[in-house]
Amino acid sequence: MTKKSFDQSVTLNNGVSMPILGLGVWKTKSGKECREAVLTALEAGYRHIDTAKIYGNEEDVGKAIRESGIPRKEIFITTKLWNADQGSDKTRKALETSLETLGIDFVDLYLIHFPVTSKRNDSWKELEKAYHDKLCKSIGVSNYTIAHLTELLKEAKITPAVNQVEFHPFLNQVDLFEYCKKHKIQLEAYSPLAHGQKIEDLQIANIAKKYGKTPAQILIRWAVEQNIVVIPKSVKKERIVENAQIFDFQIEDEDMKILNSLDENFRTCWDPSEVA
Repeated sequence: MTKKSFDQSVTLNNGVSMPILGLGVWKTKSGKECREAVLTALEAGYRHIDTAKIYGNEEDVGKAIRESGIPRKEIFITTKLWNADQGSDKTRKALETSLETLGIDFVDLYLIHFPVTSKRNDSWKELEKAYHDKLCKSIGVSNYTIAHLTELLKEAKITPAVNQVEFHPFLNQVDLFEYCKKHKIQLEAYSPLAHGQKIEDLQIANIAKKYGKTPAQILIRWAVEQNIVVIPKSVKKERIVENAQIFDFQIEDEDMKILNSLDENFRTCWDPSEVA
């Protein structure tokens, strides 16, 4: 039965519940634009906001959450450790700074933003300490390939709860998805709309027409159908609301097969496989 609300969530490997749909604020300008986008999302029913230190808008996310009046415990907040802050000597301070900037006591999910060579494993050890100290309810990684995850799992005492990567039908990383499922790492899709570069694809358009939905809604629903957490970004009220209207239908198997056939290794962001 398809849930028709924002109640749909996934349970991470440490038992924490994570809303399957969230608002990403990458490239959302700090100040009024970010605050209004977050407030719009919260008013529309979103309870999951994804930011990062490098985005420069953590403060605005925190302000919007407080302004919304919604209890902190009801909102899932993700932020990330930037490359320049990695290593055993900087990671803890970076997390503490993010918490201070957000104006919160803990983050629901803290991610290593990118697998920086020679520093990522030391950074992970610091995330494990922060997790035990309850500064973050869950810890994970972003832009990690199978090779990066395999390396990490050899040393990690805590398995990452999440791996956030670019993921959409045109970059359908099946092998990585299966690896994450095998190791109970939740896959999370950023840039699920491929930055709009494939939004006019004829096969997407035909499927959207069949269900009376927009191409964007089909792309988001494709991820949700596979139990993948998805965080589309927008600053426009109508788009933020539209992106959430994906819980009242299901994509039939025949159409999922068509969507799954569109993979062409099409990246709109960086390629982490180039990092040793």
